[in-house]
Amino acid sequence: MVWGRRLLIAAVGLLLAGLIAFNLFKVQIASAAFNRVLDQRVGADPSLELPDGLHVYLCGTGSPMPDATRAGPCIGVLAGTRPFVFDVGSGGARNLGAMGFPTQRLESVYLTHLHSDHIDGLGELLTISWIGGSRSTPTPVRGPVGTQEVVDGFNAAYRLDSTYRVAHHGTAVANPDGFGGLAEEIRIPAGPGGQLVLLEEEDLKITVIRVDHAPIEPAFGYRIDYKGRSVSISGDTIYQPRFVAASEGVDVMLHEALDVEMVEAIGSKLDERGLTNPAKIFSDILDYHTDPEEAARAAKEAGATSLIYYHIVPQLPVKILESVWLGNSRSIFDGKITVGQDGMLISLPVGSDKIKQTRVL
Repeated sequence: MVWGRRLLIAAVGLLLAGLIAFNLFKVQIASAAFNRVLDQRVGADPSLELPDGLHVYLCGTGSPMPDATRAGPCIGVLAGTRPFVFDVGSGGARNLGAMGFPTQRLESVYLTHLHSDHIDGLGELLTISWIGGSRSTPTPVRGPVGTQEVVDGFNAAYRLDSTYRVAHHGTAVANPDGFGGLAEEIRIPAGPGGQLVLLEEEDLKITVIRVDHAPIEPAFGYRIDYKGRSVSISGDTIYQPRFVAASEGVDVMLHEALDVEMVEAIGSKLDERGLTNPAKIFSDILDYHTDPEEAARAAKEAGATSLIYYHIVPQLPVKILESVWLGNSRSIFDGKITVGQDGMLISLPVGSDKIKQTRVL
C-alpha cells in the first residue's frame, strides 16, 4: 500500500513536471514542429514518391447537402505523373492541395455535368493551377455542351482578381496568358454505344460515357485506363447499362449513390413541418440518382474488383449510419465496398492487381 501511494505520488509529480516544462518551452517545441513540417512538406511534391500507376484522390465525396466532413464532388486522378481532375465541387480544390495532388502540373479538368455542386470550385482550381503552375496557357476544361458558357462565366468573375495578381506578383509568376480556363465541349456521336475516346496515347486512355441524369442533358461518366489499371467514374446518374458496359473489368468503380428511404424520411419530416418547397426538392431528387444497392448491382455486372461510393446522399454524420445507408449492397456485390471519405488515396500500381487505400487528409 505504501509503495502504491509512493508510485502514485511519483507519477503525479512527473506529470506536473512535464506540464511545467511544456509551458516553459512550448514556443520552442511549436517552432521545432513548424520547422519539421517546413522541411517535410513545403515545396515538396509527394506525388513523385508514388509508384508508377493509377492513383485516385477523393477530394470531394459529398453532395449539395451541407456536410462538414465532405466537400462537393471532386476526384483527382494521377496517371503515372499526369494529373487530371474530374469535377470540382466546393472545397475540392483545397482538399487536393492538402492531399499533395500536383495541381501545379494539372493537365486538364473534366466535367461530368453542369450542376452547381460539381462546378462551384472551378474558379478556385483554375486560379491555383494558373498561379501555382506559372502557366502560360489557360487550363483546359472539357465537359458537356454548356461548358463554354460556364468557363466564360468563371473567367469573367475572376478577371479583376487576375489583374491584381499580375500587378502584385509580376508576369513571371502570374503570366496573364495563362489565366483562367479554356473550354472544350464534348459531343458524343449518336448511337447505342454512347461513348467516345477523348485521349488515347501509348499508355493512357480516357473515355467519356453518356449517362442518364435527366432533365440534365447531356451528363457524362468517364473511364481512365493506364498501363493495365483502370477506374470508372459514374458522375450523377440513375443505374445506366451504358456505364456498366463501359466499365467492364475495371479495377475500381466510383459510383454516386442516394439512399431512397433515408431521403424520403427527410422529405416527409420537412413536409410535416410545413417546409413544402424543401420537401418537394427531396422528392424530386429521388428519380435521377442511383440507390447504393443499384450501384452495387452495376459493379457486379461490370465485373469490377472494387466499388467506392461518392456523392453521398444524405449526409452520414456518424459512421454507424453507413450500414443503414448501404442496405443490402454487400450481399449484391462481393468485391470490396468502400463508402468514400474526403482525403482517401486509392493507389493501383502498375504490374500488380493490388488496390491500396490510405488516408492522406
